[in-house]
Amino acid sequence: MRPFTSTVFAEMSALAVKHDAINLGQGFPDSDGPASMLAAAVDAIESGGNQYPPGIGVPSLRHAIAAHERDHYGIDRDPDSQVLVTVGATEAIAGALLGLVEPGREVVMIEPYYDSYAACVALAGGVRRTVPLVRDGDGFVLDRSALAAAFGPNTAAVLVNSPHNPTGTVLTDDDLAQIARLTIEYDAVAITDEVYEHLLFDGRGQHPLALLPGMAERTLRISSAAKTFACTGWKVGWITGPADLVAAARAAKQFLTYVGSGPFQPAVAHALRTEMDWVRANAADLARKRTVLSNALRTAGFDVHRSEAGYFVCADPRPLGYSDGFEFCREMPARIGVAAVPVSAFVDDDQPWRHLVRFAFCKRDEVIAEAAERLGSLR
Repeated sequence: MRPFTSTVFAEMSALAVKHDAINLGQGFPDSDGPASMLAAAVDAIESGGNQYPPGIGVPSLRHAIAAHERDHYGIDRDPDSQVLVTVGATEAIAGALLGLVEPGREVVMIEPYYDSYAACVALAGGVRRTVPLVRDGDGFVLDRSALAAAFGPNTAAVLVNSPHNPTGTVLTDDDLAQIARLTIEYDAVAITDEVYEHLLFDGRGQHPLALLPGMAERTLRISSAAKTFACTGWKVGWITGPADLVAAARAAKQFLTYVGSGPFQPAVAHALRTEMDWVRANAADLARKRTVLSNALRTAGFDVHRSEAGYFVCADPRPLGYSDGFEFCREMPARIGVAAVPVSAFVDDDQPWRHLVRFAFCKRDEVIAEAAERLGSLR
């Protein structure tokens, strides 16, 4: 674990605190989720729901998750054997990799990748094989030739993140079809991180990999209340999929945290059942904030990439004279009072990504406006 002793988030957040900077580095909203969900959590706390919940999650939440997948995607889940509640999506990813990847086996994953992916593969004793996104106009696309080359007889799993963090890319149906074909051909398991499943912009919709022919029996689907309901501190995530794969993830998960988020689980169940209109409104608001921040970055002189979903927009500071994103991010909090994170922190091969910087737009309007004014001083 030596390469994973610290994170870029800790470093940049510390710089933000030191210089009283606006933190657009870490991806958490600065406003709360739906009021009825918060009230349900308070009610659960006051009603005594503060001890260990069941290991697989409280029944109301497991049933709500199953109903959610049926209603949105037409996927039928048994809430008792095909749904597992986890301490956030991060634990779900860890449990899936620890439960399904033997030491020395390979895990294919898209680069850039959320930083916990590499650490969890290392914990499992696995070997990561990365497949890059490549620039396509103002956005990014999957390098399908590299994807085909990454699979082989030693492939245990493919870890798919769409909508994608940090680039905001949404994989196309053709991308998903090739991932499915290779996963089946090499008898691998797919683990899909879909935490931004409801935060897509410009008319896009989520297309789970599990729906493709031959994939239902070999896909674990991961999501979370954190992004859907703007409650990142609650750490309520889940895994759904075939019972044997869910059981494998549960075998590992039960020795990580055992359980967590007891009084928050019924509150998330309430939100899944009743607050999807709030989610749709929030997604539309995030799309607007994406546009505001993207325009501010362009005005400041950045080359700005397209963001199709999620919390983040990536920008290129080379027009401002910076070719190293790390150098830029370390200097910016003191210079203008804004913090971001370098995309090169999320890759193995940093050369194509060395210049790129990720900004979070999941903030209040007044925070984005102040950040835009400070960014304008870079001109």
